[in-house]
Formats: sequence, C-alpha cells, structure tokens
Amino acid sequence: MKTAIVTDSTAYLTLEERKTYNIHMIPLSVNIEGTFYDEEIDITASEFYDRVRGAKEFPKTTQPSVGKFVELFETIGKEYDEIVTIHLSSGISGTFQGAVQASGMVEGTNVYAFDSEVAAYLQGMYVKEAAKLALEGASGEQIIAHLNELKHTMDEYIIVDDLQHLQRGGRLSAAAALIGGLLQVKPILTFENKVIVPFEKIRTRKKAIRRVEEQLASAVEKYGALQAVVIHANCQDEAREWMSSLAAAYPTVDFTLSYFGPVIGTHLGEGAIAMGWIKK
Repeated sequence: MKTAIVTDSTAYLTLEERKTYNIHMIPLSVNIEGTFYDEEIDITASEFYDRVRGAKEFPKTTQPSVGKFVELFETIGKEYDEIVTIHLSSGISGTFQGAVQASGMVEGTNVYAFDSEVAAYLQGMYVKEAAKLALEGASGEQIIAHLNELKHTMDEYIIVDDLQHLQRGGRLSAAAALIGGLLQVKPILTFENKVIVPFEKIRTRKKAIRRVEEQLASAVEKYGALQAVVIHANCQDEAREWMSSLAAAYPTVDFTLSYFGPVIGTHLGEGAIAMGWIKK
C-alpha cells in the first residue's frame, strides 16, 4: 500500500521539507492590484510584504479550483494507492471543501481529506506527521486516526498589530475589530471550532507574548515533550529572539521558526507573531 501526502501552500513547509518527506503541494494565490501570484511559487513572503506596503488596494486571496485538485489527484493516483490531503481550517477557507469535492471525482484512488482546523506551520506539523507515517507504509485510515488523536493536543495563539486586516478579509466580525481598535489593545487570537476568535485582549505586545508563554507552560506541564513553532509576519528577528529564549526555558520542547506567507499574511497583517504546539 502506497500512500501519498498532499497539502496546500498555507502549511508553509520549506521546499527542502517537501522534498525530504515526499509531500505534494497545491498553491493558493494572492491578488495584488490585479496580478495573481501562486504563493510559494511566484512570490516569496518578504516580496509580498514589500509589495502590499505600498499597494492602494487590499490584497485578495483565492483557493485552488476543484479542477486543479482533480488534476493533481489523478496524476498522483498513477503511482499511489491512496492519498491523504491535509488543508487549512475549513472555517476560514473553502480549500478543504474543494479537496473533498475533488476526491469524489477521482476514480481508482482512495482520497482521505483532513481538516487541520488551524493554518500555517501548525497545519504543516500535521502534514509532516502524516508524511513520516506514509514513508513507513501506513494506510490512509491509519494516518487519519493518528492525526485525529494529535488534534486534542494542538493549540495556537496569534498576536496581531491590527485587527482591520482580519475584519476586511471577513475572518473576524466588524464588532470585534472595532473594539480592538478603540481600546488600542494587542489582541491574542486563537482557533475555536475552526474559526479565528479573540482569546484575550492585552494592553501591550510584551504582555501578550508573556501570556502566550503562560499557555505554553501549561501545555508542557500537561504533555511533557512538545513540538512547537514560532511564526512571524515579516518580523523574523523578534521571532528568532523569542524562540531562542523559549528553547532555553523549555528543554523538552523542540522549536521551529516559520513564517506567515502571502495568503495568511493578507489576513493577519505585517508584524503578526504566533506560537503553537503539538504533543511529540
């Protein structure tokens, strides 16, 4: 039994990771003033933030068409018996649903679609776990069962500078964004029931970061060893410094540094920083 692993570009796995673990990637795209770019292919994260800083229009994001999924699944199906396809939360994008639709249109290959219910490198963690199992010969059913177990141990917290990006992109209510702006707070956001919701409103970025660290400490106490990630929207130096201090404080946690690329960066805005984890 050969099982292929597919994900979308918002997992923000590096090209090296995708090659090492034999992961297939389908891109989402971003529209900057009328020009479409497939993220991770046509435009890098740093290029994106440079371009939108001076743009007059708010960028728009686009999910892959069902036809693109069908094409990819059919090509993979020539070499593999099964496909596990893992995508960003269905509560913030129709990408997962597109994969589900396409799976019903492909003959001769079993396709298992998994809703990560998160985004960015937390989604990527699921993908890497699935890919490792696939390389060991696990079936699609076995991989999905393992990912569902891991889901109980996953958490993600995002600190944004400006809620207007999420509100304009339809990922947060206008009321929540207005409250954040009026109070001049640094809101901590999280995923709940597949959508992005406010977790707490904190007065300063420094205090917000400290509050996320408290959540990490609770998770370490509960689970012991974790895989964790610090993710940034074009504030790499700050993220790297934070990760270094966390690595020194939590020796049982393996940390990775990642980034919010064009699609997720469109909705969070430059300067966002996040941390998430999963049980090792």
